Amino acid sequence: MEKSRVLVVGGTGYLGRRIVKASLALGHPTYVLHRPEIGVDIDKLQMLLSFKEQGAHLVEGSFSDHRSLVEAVRKVDVVVCTISGVHIRSHHILLQLKLVDAIKEAGNVKRFLPSEFGTDPARMPHAIEPGRVTFDDKMVVRKAIEEAGIPFTYVSANCFAGYFVGGLCQPGHITPSRESVCILGDGNAKAIYVEESDIATYTIKTIDDPRTVNKTIYIRPPENILSQREVVALWEQLIGKELKKTTLSEEEFLAIIKGEEYAQQVGLGHYYHVCYEGCLANFKVADDEDTTKLYPEVNYVRVKDYLKRYL
Repeated sequence: MEKSRVLVVGGTGYLGRRIVKASLALGHPTYVLHRPEIGVDIDKLQMLLSFKEQGAHLVEGSFSDHRSLVEAVRKVDVVVCTISGVHIRSHHILLQLKLVDAIKEAGNVKRFLPSEFGTDPARMPHAIEPGRVTFDDKMVVRKAIEEAGIPFTYVSANCFAGYFVGGLCQPGHITPSRESVCILGDGNAKAIYVEESDIATYTIKTIDDPRTVNKTIYIRPPENILSQREVVALWEQLIGKELKKTTLSEEEFLAIIKGEEYAQQVGLGHYYHVCYEGCLANFKVADDEDTTKLYPEVNYVRVKDYLKRYL
């Protein structure tokens, strides 16, 4: 079967660059949208040129220029958007409404994957303020996609390993200590950790799969469904040493959130639901919604192996 042509929006971002790489690796004609006003951002330019050397097509377009978006979309079959929804970086989720308008006008796109890749927002109507803004905005985009009749796939990728595993699930930490760790609550709430390149591979796998059209799919590597204490134990095994442990109660964590600036409050709110409520792993999904069941050939990175890079 001929591979779909893929347009990646946000292709130079944290996840976007991995989506581009996975799309090329899996044989898709790959297009990368970039703004014409790149300025003197040499790192971004060099990344775009490296994509081009690998066979990607660079396409100029901007959210401020509707016609350019329509023309870019008309070149492809599938659009994958990876613009940031993380407030500590930038939060542009609602910009996708302009992309929805362009896709609707172009009329040729057979699949749209909006920027999701975290907690399934449809399962978070109870989320606390102000962190719920992320889920609310994603649901606004979903509503627009579905009202426009655009075929879609929503990807729930759970916890990015770089943000969670490296810091042993502690907010504000991205490398594991060899001395101590703070356990959130009792540390037994299960979460799901996925290496970012694996997220990209699973995502691209879905785009030509009729089983995933108009569905939410979940990336749930079974060996990576672990509690914080289990992640810590894996690190302790690797370093041959037990860490000194302190605990942070739910009440203490919520009090800390209130004292932070807005962007930090949003991020910590997400940590609260993941690490105290266990919102990622406290429900079951069907086999045809689980990418590890749909694509068993993908050899995903295990948490223990991910931690080895810090030795």
